Parts: sequence; C-alpha cells; structure tokens
Amino acid sequence: MNRTRIEWTDFTWNPVTGCLHDCDYCYARKLTVRFPANFPSGFAPAFHPERLGQPCRVKRPSRVFVCSMADLFGAWVPGEWIGAVFEAVRSCPHHTFQFLTKNPARYAVLDLPANAWYGTTVDRSSVVGRIDALRPLARTTFVSFEPLTEEIDPDLRGVDAVLVGARTQPLRLPPRERVARIVERAREAGAAVFMKDSLAPLCPRLIRELPAAAGARVSQGALEV
Repeated sequence: MNRTRIEWTDFTWNPVTGCLHDCDYCYARKLTVRFPANFPSGFAPAFHPERLGQPCRVKRPSRVFVCSMADLFGAWVPGEWIGAVFEAVRSCPHHTFQFLTKNPARYAVLDLPANAWYGTTVDRSSVVGRIDALRPLARTTFVSFEPLTEEIDPDLRGVDAVLVGARTQPLRLPPRERVARIVERAREAGAAVFMKDSLAPLCPRLIRELPAAAGARVSQGALEV
C-alpha cells in the first residue's frame, strides 16, 4: 500500500493487479511497461494475497483507493479474489475504501462492505448507462468522468459525487463547456463535484468537494461558464 498524489484519496492498495479492458489511455498499463521489475506478471490479472493485511497496518483513518492498477470487478476476476478483498476491507472499519470499475453491474450481486464508496467510469456517452447500476446501491456512490473524451449529458440523480479530469500523458484538455455540463448536471442532482489537477488550465480555482457521507461538503473553487 502506498501514499499517492491522487487528489481524492490518501493511499492506493493493489491486492489485485492487471486488467483486460485494453483502454488506449490506460496509465496503469504504461506503468507496468515502465517498471517491469515491479510487475512480474505484466498487466495480466494477478492476485496478491500477501497484500491483504496492509490497510490495517495504517492506524490513522484514511481514504484508500482499491486496485488503482486493476478493475477488481472485471468479468474475468474470480469471485474468490473479490471476497478476500472485501473481508480485508471489513476488518479495517476505520478506513474508507474507494472502488472504481467499468463493470458496475457486478456490484448488484455482491454483499458490499459499508465502509466504502462505489464508483464507475464514464468516459464517453455510449457507456452513460453504467450510472444506472449505482442508483440502487445503499452505499456512497460516485462517477468518474476521466478522461472526459466527448460531450456527455448524464442523469446524475441518486449519485453522491462526480470526479472530473482530463486525459493525461499527454495532456488533452476537454472543452470548457464539456466540463461545465457535468458540473451543471451534478448541481441539479445534488452531487458533490471534485475536479482533478489536470483541469487547472481550464479552472484555476478547482472545485474540490467530497460526498456528504465523507464529511462536510466544502467547495474550494468555481467554474464560470
């Protein structure tokens, strides 16, 4: 488990690594190529049971992004792996764990730990239906619009928060109006908005809010359309 510069979390924890989505913008795959000694399995899905106890060694309550180097809920991931991760999450009730997937339908068939946020990535309009899988969950939910590759007009009712970011490495900023539309829809739905650092060239005063369940919702910036 490692401290991270990801703005909306404190640590990354990777008891599972690797992914089969084959996204062309994937930063995780690039890391396995850049640092092959750290990833002996490359980007093939792999389970690391020796890492399951890492979160409980951190005593200070923290936000922990689970599987930043994988999609834990990908269709190829064995249920046993997910069950082991959930058991570790429940054993650390002082932490808030953050899950993010492109296969949110799998949430519905799982017994979800309460001390976690459950998110999905929506990077283009054709997958906006993923948001529907979050609404029935009696848990804190969020949508990650990163990278925001095209115009999206989402219905965010029933969602607690949105994350918005640009494509990076190389940086490709979305049009300002595209970001403004997401912010507008979030405001209509009462969802918190968190802008990532990659949007600073568009909005020097970034909006930085967390879901109400995670503490007071405080805006640190604004986006003027």
